[in-house]
Amino acid sequence: MIDDFLYGTAGDTGPLAEVEAAVRAAAAAEIVPRHRKLAAHEIIEKSGPHDLVTAADRLAEEHLTAALTKLLPGSVVVGEESVHADPAVYDALGGDAPVWIVDPVDGTRQFVRGEDGFCTLVALAQHGRIHASWTYAPVLGEMAVAVRGRGATLNGAPIRSGSPAPGAVLNVATSHPDYTTDAQKRALLGLRTDGIAPRPCGSAGLEYLAVARGELDAIAFNWEYAWDHAAGLLLVTEAGGAQATLAGLPFRIAGGNDLPFTAARDEATAQRILTALRAGG
Repeated sequence: MIDDFLYGTAGDTGPLAEVEAAVRAAAAAEIVPRHRKLAAHEIIEKSGPHDLVTAADRLAEEHLTAALTKLLPGSVVVGEESVHADPAVYDALGGDAPVWIVDPVDGTRQFVRGEDGFCTLVALAQHGRIHASWTYAPVLGEMAVAVRGRGATLNGAPIRSGSPAPGAVLNVATSHPDYTTDAQKRALLGLRTDGIAPRPCGSAGLEYLAVARGELDAIAFNWEYAWDHAAGLLLVTEAGGAQATLAGLPFRIAGGNDLPFTAARDEATAQRILTALRAGG
């Protein structure tokens, strides 16, 4: 079903462009007009002061839900805001229907502060497999698209993650300390070793994009909400990178992963990060 949607019987990639257009339209209608113009009543705390939702998040997700399910009848949406309203929505990741995994504004804290480092993330999955993804940073003017088995592009040009230079210090974006348990902090402390330079992450989607384009060597994260990771994991993999959980297994979008996990520019870098995390834990 998904293959027929993405390529048609003659390799038509029109639906890929239609999804991209839908992502751009949602951002243009609901997100960009509110950038640096949010009113106080449009910003709401969810679980605490570091967990925010804005009118842009809610309205962009509604916009995308209508557009994406129209493009692929029978599909469902698992979005950050819909799951916040009804946690049972997340169960669709384990169902039979094609699933659009949506983070309308990834990097909400940056968006609220009026910064440019935020993006919209969309991935199309079924039976736990991610088939396509879109990462759109509207203010930065960047649209990254990945299709399983067909590579990754940024603004239409192919991208490759490459490999770090021999002997170079590895730059790694990690989970923000505000969101880590004591055990997770111990594991991440393993990255504080010679040859690795960790730093707290910004927008997860943009960190994945940085790995895919070879500007960041790896990520090491310890939360597993699918909307934060599905698009980026496919993007990195299709750009030539690698990913694995602490157990050495591929990340499962439905959850139940052994955390932390990593995505890196190449397999050797991923294994080096995992070794450091295990040493810390």
